[in-house]
Amino acid sequence: MPVQMPLIPPERLAQAGKILFIAHLALGDFTYLQSCFRALAAAYPQLEIHLWVDERRRTANAAEWPHLRKYALYDWLAECPFIARVYNETYSPALFAQSLAAAQREDYPLVVSLAVLERHKYATLARKISRRGFVVGQKKRVRPYDVMKYLIYRKLDASIPAYTAASHRDQHISDIYAGWFTQLFGMDIPARARFPVLDIGAHWMRYAHEQFVAWGFRQAQGQGPGQGARPPARVVFLNAFSKCAERSWPLERIIGLIRTMRCDPAWGDSGFVVNVVPEELARARALFDAEGLAHTHLFSAEDNFFQLPAILSLCDLVISVETAVMHLANAVHVPVIALMRQKNPEWAPIDKDNSIVITAAGRDDWVDRIGVQDVMAVLAQPVADHA
Repeated sequence: MPVQMPLIPPERLAQAGKILFIAHLALGDFTYLQSCFRALAAAYPQLEIHLWVDERRRTANAAEWPHLRKYALYDWLAECPFIARVYNETYSPALFAQSLAAAQREDYPLVVSLAVLERHKYATLARKISRRGFVVGQKKRVRPYDVMKYLIYRKLDASIPAYTAASHRDQHISDIYAGWFTQLFGMDIPARARFPVLDIGAHWMRYAHEQFVAWGFRQAQGQGPGQGARPPARVVFLNAFSKCAERSWPLERIIGLIRTMRCDPAWGDSGFVVNVVPEELARARALFDAEGLAHTHLFSAEDNFFQLPAILSLCDLVISVETAVMHLANAVHVPVIALMRQKNPEWAPIDKDNSIVITAAGRDDWVDRIGVQDVMAVLAQPVADHA
């Protein structure tokens, strides 16, 4: 079988001083795409990697801007040495226009769209940014009557076929992303290099340790074992939030899980950290204050993304719905129980030895069809001995 040539030949990469990637990134996406960007930067050290993060919730409603501006992913990207520039102000129409003008001034020789939603729109954006450059985009099959999409895709110099879970059966999302970079650049990213990595700074680890002491989960430095209340035997991190309703749990279910675990001899002496997105924090505080749960504390990474993985790294077990938290748990090597739908098995946690997945029973079931007793049944199984 002949070796397939990469879509972007090595000589073109060697001559280009920079490349722009366009994506509607979530934290989970970058958890696995980062290894691909890192490998590209290592292979072509002269190549500046720029990243356009498109905000699909873009709105003219100014009331929505504060939480869109504070997207945690931007903190992570700012610390990545292999990403030279990030376009992260795309959440309002005016800022989108300013970012577009700035990107056009760069006159990019290479632009790659990794967007998997509304691919034709991002193909248009890529060509609008770079009128003269070599542009690659994701491409989906076009129906004969859809002339506009056909004309849009004709403006691409090359394309990556759209992926579906069915077309990549038994592949993890990290394998799919690595496959894209093989198609694009002819790069082989070995399986061991696809595992997510997080470099948590000492400042944020100090923050996490101090927060655990403040919550009573650890004894203060210099405090003897007989001084103060005994800390919980284990700490469990609970996350019910995803961007999508179909992947979320109600907070009331989290309360029910805590109460049920407290009645289990194996988990009765546990502390709990309940993750809450900033925009839901006020409601969550009112709800949990009324419950008066001991050794239970709400947490939100309000200041910086790295607060989240730092706190995760000190926990003994993570229980999370289908969102970035379960992938970050793998990155910091903490056992995880993941609550998932059936629709996207490629997004299961990558570390199978330290993960158990509870899947909703029906093909179209949302995550909230998974009950407290489903989780309790799994807690009886060894997830790396639950630390």
